[in-house]
Amino acid sequence: MPNEPSAGSSAFRVDKFVVPADALPAFMERVHRIQRMLHGVPGCRQNLVLTQTGGTGEFNVVTVVEWASAQAMDAAKAIVQKKYAEEGFDPASFMQRLEVRADMGVYGNA
Repeated sequence: MPNEPSAGSSAFRVDKFVVPADALPAFMERVHRIQRMLHGVPGCRQNLVLTQTGGTGEFNVVTVVEWASAQAMDAAKAIVQKKYAEEGFDPASFMQRLEVRADMGVYGNA
């Protein structure tokens, strides 16, 4: 992919969600659980969970994780996928059940 972060630069995972009000408590519980899991993963520089407090944007929850490198982000992805498999957790089914829409991507410094 041409816009991937270079090996020596930070990689940012930015996920934006439209979460129905009635699904917000269950969704936020899972998001905070993931946030706690990522906190101790090597290469995690910043791990933010943000909720919309004003404005007209459609996304009401945003997560931003800064990784030391694309390699650190890839290693973390493997850790998370293993944990999900152990728990029998399927993120896609979870979001579909809660009727959450997502826009997820990897970003680098411009």
